[in-house]
Amino acid sequence: MRIAILSRGPQLYSTRRLVEAAKARKHEVDIVDVLKLAISLEEGYPDIHLRGKPLKDYDAAIPRIGASATFFGTAAVRQLEQMDVFCANTAQGILSSRDKLRCLQILSRHDIGIPATEFVRRRQDVLPAIERVGGAPVIIKLLEGTQGVGVILADKIEIAAAIVETLQSTKQNVLIQKFVAESKGRDVRAFVVGDQVVAAMRRRAQGQEFRSNVHRGGKTEAVQLSEQYAETAVRAAQIVGLRIAGVDMLEGANGPQIMEINSSPGLEGIETATGIDVAGAIMDYVQEQVRFPDLDLRQRLTVSKGSGAAEIPIGARSELVGLTIASCGLRQKDIVILTLHRDGKAITNPRADRVLQEGDRLLCFGKLAVMRDFVPEHKLPRVRKLKRTRVPASSGSDAR
Repeated sequence: MRIAILSRGPQLYSTRRLVEAAKARKHEVDIVDVLKLAISLEEGYPDIHLRGKPLKDYDAAIPRIGASATFFGTAAVRQLEQMDVFCANTAQGILSSRDKLRCLQILSRHDIGIPATEFVRRRQDVLPAIERVGGAPVIIKLLEGTQGVGVILADKIEIAAAIVETLQSTKQNVLIQKFVAESKGRDVRAFVVGDQVVAAMRRRAQGQEFRSNVHRGGKTEAVQLSEQYAETAVRAAQIVGLRIAGVDMLEGANGPQIMEINSSPGLEGIETATGIDVAGAIMDYVQEQVRFPDLDLRQRLTVSKGSGAAEIPIGARSELVGLTIASCGLRQKDIVILTLHRDGKAITNPRADRVLQEGDRLLCFGKLAVMRDFVPEHKLPRVRKLKRTRVPASSGSDAR
């Protein structure tokens, strides 16, 4: 199998380990600098060149796209996708995770813990935003920051407001985020490959530093994640669209809080802390995907006119609640249940005696017109929940 590792740093630990893992499995592997690629577009024939010559025919590519090369790097990944090269992470997934605001926006629609976050532009909106996330102390983040750079802890509302206004005056995009006090100085990184967490570590800040990043001197230790934390990490990566990801979580009082999702997580810290061959796990996953590629059911299950794949949500008023798969009547109407989604888990080919519950989602194949009868009408716009906010502190006092 031919594999391209898209990296600008052949000397970096992560790149070297991936090369070692590929060679150990007898694969042909090249390190390709994405900024030296040229994208060629013409009718019916997407192509890509390296140093003026057509790029080799690769079976798979593993993107290691740094923040400084995001735009062109994701364009190159997208081009490889058009050429039917399996990419361990898609261009869309990389873009969605790289933008902290966009990532949290995507996650916010799902039942996944995230710290309360605000994004504002007007000066007069800053203080109300700080109050909505719980007041000081508060975390201020630059959208473009990496490795802990551009993350500030402000102890007082007045200081937080001044920092935000100063950063905004320099045309910086800033997030205001709730400070999860019970997680001060530590977080958990789960390394997701495919549909499982292959390794996890806890990072602890040292001294007066509140940031736990290894690049800021944070200490690491291996950790065995609970099922709740492991499932949250995998779901978060999948929702954003990543197959390989480092999912950073705060250990909140109410469970895991997603802090950030990294599409090019470093291997040195996690392998050193856990002793697990993470590079090997990545290579095994890529190898398996190339041999047995995932099918996009919604695009490919269209063998006859009017047939296709659709998702049937089961709400509280659904006539299917309480019935077994055998007795619900779908099979009699030539509708095949491919996957049952329940509590964040995907159950393929569910048993006929399984009882359907409120909140289940069924990925089915059959006549679209028939399945439409089981899909509820589009609901009216939701009524926004009223949030209880604290009374702003006076300008002469410290807010806690």
